[in-house]
Amino acid sequence: MDDIVRQAIAKWPHVPDCYGWLGLDARGQWWLRDEATQALGPFPQAKGTPLRHGKLIEFIHRNYEADAQGRWYFQNGPQRVYVELEAAPLVWRIGADGAVAAHTGQAAGPTQCLVDEAGRVYLAAAQGLGLVHSLDVPMAAQAVEQGRWALQEVRVDELSARYGFVRSPAAQQASPA
Repeated sequence: MDDIVRQAIAKWPHVPDCYGWLGLDARGQWWLRDEATQALGPFPQAKGTPLRHGKLIEFIHRNYEADAQGRWYFQNGPQRVYVELEAAPLVWRIGADGAVAAHTGQAAGPTQCLVDEAGRVYLAAAQGLGLVHSLDVPMAAQAVEQGRWALQEVRVDELSARYGFVRSPAAQQASPA
């Protein structure tokens, strides 16, 4: 987390959290979801506007993490902006050398390789669960064929509970406890 963010949290500790305004799609693209977009439906049905500002995306990546309930958020100064997830909290890229990195740029060492009923490939690592970017599925298949990763089947509806993440903090916030 950036030092300027820590300072803002200390200065303004009671800023309300933000829900529904930021989404992460299955390809690692961030989406800004204004009130009009949110009124059209949940993410990813209503995505919003893609973020394209490089410095803002880098700032989000440096300040993106999960809380104790498994809700992923971007710490924007003193405010937590909870993220709506299309598939998983991370999107993995696999380099030509087999190195794995999250969409945030953070390197990872996968501990599990999973495939769901639709053929989507996921990797679990210390950072959390992530979907393999669609362009990198052939590299994941090669790693499985070479015996570097053992493929396990999983149902997509089991992923959130099994790997401790919340796909829609906004929906969770809106539903009564």
